[in-house]
Amino acid sequence: MSDTTISAFTQAAQHAQQWVNELSDDLGGMAPRRAYRLMRSVLHAVRDWLSVEEMSDLSAQLPMLIRGLYYENWNPSAAPTWERSKADFVDRIKQDFRDEPLDDPEAAIAAVFRLLDRHVSPGEIRQVRQAMRKGLQNLWPAG
Repeated sequence: MSDTTISAFTQAAQHAQQWVNELSDDLGGMAPRRAYRLMRSVLHAVRDWLSVEEMSDLSAQLPMLIRGLYYENWNPSAAPTWERSKADFVDRIKQDFRDEPLDDPEAAIAAVFRLLDRHVSPGEIRQVRQAMRKGLQNLWPAG
């Protein structure tokens, strides 16, 4: 394996860790392991709420390791999910944290959306937001 390849993996890991650390900081110092779990949960829910085309467009702008996380356990035949309301989205995240409930699931979800806003192009974020139902769009930062 070449040094370039090893360097690419190291940079990918650092980039993913940066995202987790940013989310942790945005949530008042949430444990990084928990911030990672939240990011994973929200990214999976977003992925499953979008059409295959739109979720693929979003993935193209995610860092390599985050993109892998995004596609983890994806079932294209089940996308998009039929339950696509804000309440369904929030309930899905709550279900992922049933063993360690989030204090404010909506604020936690909004923090992941702000993270995406900082790292994904405004045009792509606009398309993702427009693909969401109105209630869920309200969790995204104004933009």
